[in-house]
Amino acid sequence: MAVFQIDETREEKASRAFLVSVLMGRNYYTDSAEELRLLVTSDGLEPCGLMQAKRDKPDPATYLGSGKIEELKTVAEESGADIVVFDVALSAAQQRNIERTIEKPVLDRTQLILDIFRARAKSREGRLQVELARLEHLSTRLVRGWTHLERQRGGLSKTGGPGEKQIELDRRMIGVRVKQLRDQLKKLARQRGTQRRARTRGDTLTVSLVGYTNAGKSTLFNKLTRASSYAADQLFATLDTTARRCWISDEETVVASDTVGFIRGLPHQLIEAFKSTLDETVHADLLLHVVDVSSNVREDQIREVNAVLEEIEADEIPVILVYNKIDRANLAPEIVRHPDGTPKAVFLSALTGEGLDMLRSAIGEFSAKWREENPNEPRAPEPWEEELEAEHATKTPEEELRYRSAPLIFRGRPLPVRLRR
Repeated sequence: MAVFQIDETREEKASRAFLVSVLMGRNYYTDSAEELRLLVTSDGLEPCGLMQAKRDKPDPATYLGSGKIEELKTVAEESGADIVVFDVALSAAQQRNIERTIEKPVLDRTQLILDIFRARAKSREGRLQVELARLEHLSTRLVRGWTHLERQRGGLSKTGGPGEKQIELDRRMIGVRVKQLRDQLKKLARQRGTQRRARTRGDTLTVSLVGYTNAGKSTLFNKLTRASSYAADQLFATLDTTARRCWISDEETVVASDTVGFIRGLPHQLIEAFKSTLDETVHADLLLHVVDVSSNVREDQIREVNAVLEEIEADEIPVILVYNKIDRANLAPEIVRHPDGTPKAVFLSALTGEGLDMLRSAIGEFSAKWREENPNEPRAPEPWEEELEAEHATKTPEEELRYRSAPLIFRGRPLPVRLRR
């Protein structure tokens, strides 16, 4: 049976995009228009106009209402736009109705972010995760677009009764492909879990960097670990989790991991698809929540990141706030402490290196307290180990010596001594 797979060849995209920023109810984001502009630019589109609208609740048919959509059609044509981009998630019916009215393709926030993730995913796991999210999003938007294949007839050179519709075939093939992707991601998740256990075997502290996209996580990660992960002043520059050893002091080394950035309205499909990647955050001992201190909406961004952490069940992990980019805000590096004296926040600049020593000191203080609360005790022996120990305890020294020096036979030949355990 044919397998449904999204064509990864990027088609000739429209270059000019008209932006629509919508404020819904009491939710107000002062940077929503600017953030939409950055998203559109990250997707390779050129913004050519902006319309801002406010509604108490979305219109079921067109989200904005018929009058506003007619106005949108006029201004989009005057601006010479090839495509219209909405800053909200649209239903399949709303998107079709808007496209039918304005006679231009429409892109909503979910599709925009998925497009950016597709372009930025580099590792095999990242590409599989993005494809899974896109297929799950596409499965809710299949429409009757195959009029010449409305129903397929029976085979064997006979005209039988009506068969499957093309949309049913598409749904079935998407289901097959989704199952294949989930199986592959489960296998990769097991490999990642094995690697994580190997890194954390013993009493090594694990630290995960989280935060809003473009807050400077990758730059800070490179400074702390002397790595060369890709870092750029753009949204979603990093999608693939990277883990490295991080020197804190002569007595202390931790494992630090850099994760994908969060954003307001992050599609649920992406969170579900990236669960295996976000497991690095869920299993961390400490989170460094990186915040762009120069942003005017940093408090809103902190709330959005905390909401995602709660969704992936990582909200109970200890957090140190890292206020980055103090060089842009003309602030001095410092450590802010809780009433009990433990580190609460660190002000620094990952770009210039100011305040990095304070962050290392804060991590070292947390690590010392963490070791006191989590002493490295030997694990309980497995049942088979207890049985083996009991068996050896009954042997005399001579019997034990003969047992250990006896040749081991493998496929009829003695096993070399160097390969024996």
